[in-house]
Amino acid sequence: MPAKPTNLTAKQIIGQKAEDAAAAMLQQQGLVLIERNFSCKTGELDLIFKDQETLVFVEVRFRKNQLFGGALASVTPAKQQKLQRAANFYLSRWQNQPACRFDVVAMTLDTNQQLICENWIKNAF
Repeated sequence: MPAKPTNLTAKQIIGQKAEDAAAAMLQQQGLVLIERNFSCKTGELDLIFKDQETLVFVEVRFRKNQLFGGALASVTPAKQQKLQRAANFYLSRWQNQPACRFDVVAMTLDTNQQLICENWIKNAF
């Protein structure tokens, strides 16, 4: 796994921690991590998992509160299109494309300021 940059902003650090927590939670549910932070000219995919024979593109969203709709509301139609373009680019490397889906994991802080999974939506769009 590549070394993580050391000069991250506070927002990037919490985002990385949210991705770590989401990845751990999904692995506990039996999904197998394939890749993290796949980046290409069309966008970035936070997490890529295998769920049996299905490739799962996971968008992790963090919001510290529910103002403005919370984490789930931040996955707008424009964001969905960007994720789909990045996934298509990722899949273009495969000769036999597997079944795939897009999941969204919404992370928030509990009353003790600990990261928790607020919601995991399978096949979100």
